[in-house]
Amino acid sequence: MLGSEGFLTLTIKMRVRPEPECDEELVGLLKRYRDALNYSVKKIIEKRATSLSKAHALLYQELKEAFYLPSRIAMDCYREALSIAKSWLSNPNKGTMPKAKTLRLWLTPSLSYRIKGNYVEVLGGYRLRIVGWDRRYDQYPNGEARLMYKEGKFFLMIFKRVPRPLKYTPKGVLAVDINEKEIVFGNGVVREGRETAVDRALRYKRLAERLQEKYFSNKYNAWLRRKVF
Repeated sequence: MLGSEGFLTLTIKMRVRPEPECDEELVGLLKRYRDALNYSVKKIIEKRATSLSKAHALLYQELKEAFYLPSRIAMDCYREALSIAKSWLSNPNKGTMPKAKTLRLWLTPSLSYRIKGNYVEVLGGYRLRIVGWDRRYDQYPNGEARLMYKEGKFFLMIFKRVPRPLKYTPKGVLAVDINEKEIVFGNGVVREGRETAVDRALRYKRLAERLQEKYFSNKYNAWLRRKVF
């Protein structure tokens, strides 16, 4: 969860399951998107097309025609590629050129995905049933999302901005002191204590030791080798 001014950005993760007839097609879209993303990152870096307008002119048509991406998903693809490329170019300790390996899809609310009831609809006619999610933040608008495919399962990560909680001012102070025999807690008015189980444990240990001494013989060697405490 990240903060920005008076808001917090949080991620809602949900398990989703595509309709049986579009399962393989959706995996195919994610693979084409990954290939298109890596191609776009490489081309943006090579051409230094580090503005949105340059990336659009350089890649939009090609992503649609060569990688068969729906129009808005093609735009999402070069936008993500631009973000990756600019981050790499601004890094003074550059390693190898970044390359996406996981199957994921950058999605824009209302344009490349939307939630209707218990389903997620992805541009291109893909429909996925939501298995379960945290409903506490439903009243806040959905932001950008990532559809991910891992080990045969689909997950949707939705980003939301929620108001930052007000600072809490405590009404009082409670002190706690924990020692071997007692846990003491209280304030300037009230003081209470609770005994710990240390004395009881020591008593059982002494009883066990006396039993060991009493029955110390070859007959009980096997029993003595067992660790009681």
